[in-house]
Amino acid sequence: MINPDRILQDIAAIVCGDALLTGAAGKAYCRDWRGRFEGAALAVVFPENTAQVSALVRLCAAEGIAIVPQGGNTSLCGGAVPLADGGAQLVVNLSRMNCIREIDATNYTMTVEAGCTLASLYESAARADRLFPLGLTAIAPRCEIGGNLSTNAGGVGVLRYGSARDLVLGLEVVLPDGQIWNGLRTLRKDNTGYDLKHLFVGAEGTLGIITAAVLKLFPRPQSVATACVAVRDPGAAVALLAHLRATCGDKISGFEIISRSCLDLVFKHIAGTHEPFARRHEWLVITKLADVLPAPLDAALRDALDSFGDGIIEFDITPDEPSAERWWTLRKNISDAQKAEGISIKHDVSVPVSRVADFIADASDALRNAYDGIRIVAFGHLGDGNIHYNVSMFDAARNDDFIEQHEHDINRIVYQVVSALDGSISAEHGLGQLKREEVTHYKSALELELMRQIKHTLDPRGLMNPGKVIYPC
Repeated sequence: MINPDRILQDIAAIVCGDALLTGAAGKAYCRDWRGRFEGAALAVVFPENTAQVSALVRLCAAEGIAIVPQGGNTSLCGGAVPLADGGAQLVVNLSRMNCIREIDATNYTMTVEAGCTLASLYESAARADRLFPLGLTAIAPRCEIGGNLSTNAGGVGVLRYGSARDLVLGLEVVLPDGQIWNGLRTLRKDNTGYDLKHLFVGAEGTLGIITAAVLKLFPRPQSVATACVAVRDPGAAVALLAHLRATCGDKISGFEIISRSCLDLVFKHIAGTHEPFARRHEWLVITKLADVLPAPLDAALRDALDSFGDGIIEFDITPDEPSAERWWTLRKNISDAQKAEGISIKHDVSVPVSRVADFIADASDALRNAYDGIRIVAFGHLGDGNIHYNVSMFDAARNDDFIEQHEHDINRIVYQVVSALDGSISAEHGLGQLKREEVTHYKSALELELMRQIKHTLDPRGLMNPGKVIYPC
């Protein structure tokens, strides 16, 4: 039987006085950013170093208390908050572990603690005349690198730089028994057995707590050019991407698609936004070229767009990043505009890039045939095949009841289209609580069993972020 008073005294002996929240003081940390998931915790604790994390985990392991690792709590799938019915749980928030331990500009690496916000990493890399390219600029001031790695975050730069998994060289991890694995290697090549860091990247804190990481840095671009392109349809956008890759190569550092429904919501709810062209268009693409050489890129981008042929309705180009921000603002504010409009059924899916247009068409046809009056908000990272595909009712008065009654069936329609196109039901947000059971329909029995075996090997008592990703364990 757990004695809460004694446990809290033991926790207080590990951390400083203001690093422990209980009751109403910790309630905000038990609710996810979307307001969809809310649980209860014995306490919320804010360790200041890896030794404190280790001591907390050892204490929880000895007492049979579940541990919920948390960073900026920006998860969209309920992965960083306690379960509503999970028994004794301790939220371990790493936000105070926010030191840049080292920047090696010559090796193009930085060693950072898990609580560093993504925005602070951008700034620290820039001071060293380097770039950290994980492109989540809309939430960069709030999200933290430990959570980014735990969910294998993506963003707008994946086309050129890869996802979080591709940007990490080494990790420091506190294991479920409290041991500290120091894998903070700064090597590009290390072929000495299993690459253990990849077990923890994307595991959503279910196998251990990432406390620090070695990240890759890149040269800072010296020239950029951005285009806003009105395209006929998603098929034209897919063909344009292939054309740009053939003509501009690795200079492409972003390729985002935005549907008319997204734009309408942004114009309605986000002050200072407006149509990028004199005419309304159903589909826009924002694409960016960047290079470390100072030679201008706008002429090359214009030539590539001019030579594409049918499928482009009109376009505009700027070599000036502040000027381009008026277009990126449309993309960055889609989620906030949706939230202002009300709840929606969100899908973060990926398919092969060549099948993106098929996915949008097939899923939209199936949903519109099944339901009248629905709004489909489709946008995202066409460059890597990751589309955010969200469904709600135009009629706000009907929306809550519609979602409550039909969410399961709508998910099944969308995910069956994804599965038929050899895609994934989670491209960058993870599984968390939201998709832990849904994924069992789309992974093979062998894959699921292998995941359970890994979980059981590292966390045999199931105390590390239980009820997330793989369930039951």
